[in-house]
Amino acid sequence: MNSRPGRFKTHLRTLPVQMILSFIGLVLLTAVASGLPAIWLLRNQLERQAWSQVNQGSQAVQALYTAMQNDLTNLATLTAQRPTLRRLLSQDEQAVLPDYLQTLRVGAELDLIVVCDLTQRVVSQSGAAVPDDVCQLGQPVSFRLITAEPGSNLWLLAAQPIESEEVGIGGQVIVGLMLDDNFARQIQSKIGLDHTLYANGRPVASSLPGGVYRSNRISLSPLAEAAGARRNSFSFNGHPYYAIQTPLAVGDIDLNRQADDFYAEMALAVSDIFAAQQRLIWTLSGSILIIAGFSSVLGILLARRISRPLARLTDAATALSRGDLSKPAAIETQVREIALVGWALEAARLDLKSTLSDLQREKAWTDQLLEAIVEGIVTIDHVGRIVFFSRGAERLTGWSREQALGRSCDEIFQPAETSEPFSRLLPPPGRRHKIGVTLSDGRQVMLAVTGAKMQPPGNGASRLVLVFRDVSEEEAVRRLVGLFLANIAHEFRTPLSALAASVELLLDQAADLTPAELQELLISLHLGVLGLQTLIDNLLESASIEAGRFHVSPRPSGLKEIMTEVAQTLQPLLLKHGQILKLELPASMPEVQIDPRRTAQVLVNLLSNASKYSPDQTEIVMQAQLEGAQIKVMIIDQGPGILPEYRQNLFHRFIDDKVTNSNNRIRQAGAGLGLSVVKAVVEAQGGQVGIEDAAEGGSIFWFTVPIASQT
Repeated sequence: MNSRPGRFKTHLRTLPVQMILSFIGLVLLTAVASGLPAIWLLRNQLERQAWSQVNQGSQAVQALYTAMQNDLTNLATLTAQRPTLRRLLSQDEQAVLPDYLQTLRVGAELDLIVVCDLTQRVVSQSGAAVPDDVCQLGQPVSFRLITAEPGSNLWLLAAQPIESEEVGIGGQVIVGLMLDDNFARQIQSKIGLDHTLYANGRPVASSLPGGVYRSNRISLSPLAEAAGARRNSFSFNGHPYYAIQTPLAVGDIDLNRQADDFYAEMALAVSDIFAAQQRLIWTLSGSILIIAGFSSVLGILLARRISRPLARLTDAATALSRGDLSKPAAIETQVREIALVGWALEAARLDLKSTLSDLQREKAWTDQLLEAIVEGIVTIDHVGRIVFFSRGAERLTGWSREQALGRSCDEIFQPAETSEPFSRLLPPPGRRHKIGVTLSDGRQVMLAVTGAKMQPPGNGASRLVLVFRDVSEEEAVRRLVGLFLANIAHEFRTPLSALAASVELLLDQAADLTPAELQELLISLHLGVLGLQTLIDNLLESASIEAGRFHVSPRPSGLKEIMTEVAQTLQPLLLKHGQILKLELPASMPEVQIDPRRTAQVLVNLLSNASKYSPDQTEIVMQAQLEGAQIKVMIIDQGPGILPEYRQNLFHRFIDDKVTNSNNRIRQAGAGLGLSVVKAVVEAQGGQVGIEDAAEGGSIFWFTVPIASQT
């Protein structure tokens, strides 16, 4: 009866069984040891991403509030400076004042405009009802909780004094925005997070349903301070949220002391994140179990192929230990177990030999790959000497590998914009820095450098691997885009300011102006609208070109009619500068294959440039000539001309500023789009565009259009 337990214990002591049990245990332990940290890291990563989204929303809200405060201050200043308002106050026309304030409030999209007198008493107002003490604002901009029927509302108010030279006339103008549920929903639509405003510890406006929000919210964690804001989590209608509460501040004024009075909360619904987290955890856990089971089965199959303890294979094993892979390890023997071990050693010898051969091929492939990489790769030892210099580094820097190896990196890489050595400017591992350097041929380039630590096997000192590429073009494009945006803002601001001044003058003094003055104002308005329309058309066409959606619709059209219509359209602009437009057209012109609207836009851009850069009281010529199967259109001005070195890039985007003539006169900066649109339209219609010097000074901008087929 005791024989079976004895045989079972003996069987457990055999090498195959012990190997199988050990292998299964090792696989399970490895799976658990690798799976649990992965699950933990996954959960933490999802939570960090959620809080990162909430933090970004908080920063976006702070920027939105700052922008609203600036806009509100500007609106208060503009309202207080209006001459009509001072006139109504001085003439004591209070019956007309409410209607005037209503018009201003609707036009400025405000919720409140209040006019206070010098005694801080409300003279007139437009918008929601507010108590009289609103005139005691005391600050240029502030948040204020105003109690009025039917309840309390949080307002963002701005006040500006009304300055008047008349005695007894003055006071202040207060403009405001009501921070209600609609406002919170607008903020939510911009930042993608639910937005709630608090006053005196209770919500006064929220993008969540108001009544339900106040009754169904359940706090899940207390507030925690984090970088000037407060974090918390809560449950609303059974859905968890992550939220950040930040005090409402005005300008540079520190309102942390009022953080318990007015603050905003940005909340992110994390139900989907939690659900995805659970799914990922279950998927990862299931994958770990499947891999563990498969590995265990494979271990069992491999372990069963191993028999009893190995016997004598000393010579073969010694040869293998000495690295002699040429001597076979298989041994002829009648003992099956030894033969199996011998064949296993032989297989190991062959595998090792194959592995060494594969490693040699991989090394050769790695060397070829490093040679082919465009980016430069440099390895630096602990004292700053270069120990590896790739072919890409040679191409980027102009230094050969033989010149660079063994030398200090500070000798090879000379910073262009600082006296600091190159080794002091290197980024930390995993980070990227942009460093301007002077190359061996004297050129200055901007390199994007990324660093990584490399620890060699054994106890060798660590090395720093640098990967860099030339980003000079990207930096140049970034600067050009910044300059373009500045020019666009200037191009919009100037005509808009002129339009606003002309319209306000018409509104205030239309009855007193003579017909000639009215005509001059109307011409100014027309030119401003025409300039804005041209700029907007160029912007839209440029965006279409950039997005790949630009196309033309050529059809047989009369070029003469288009040129005449454009000349009539731009006649007010030419009259303003006393310029004369002369049309020189053939007696008969065949129809051309063009897109009429876009061809008119080409002519408007070229004639506008000619007018802009030609002196007053000069002549501009627009002529057309038949040249074979096409018509050549030329715009001849008497401006300063274009230097030859600028002509190559003249029709590119953003290249439309600070082009000088031989007398170094700098012309007015533009948006840099008009000529690029001209080139795109003309070439899309099958024509060409170019520039030449005029015989009597100035420039000739020309383009060609194909004649329509007669068949």
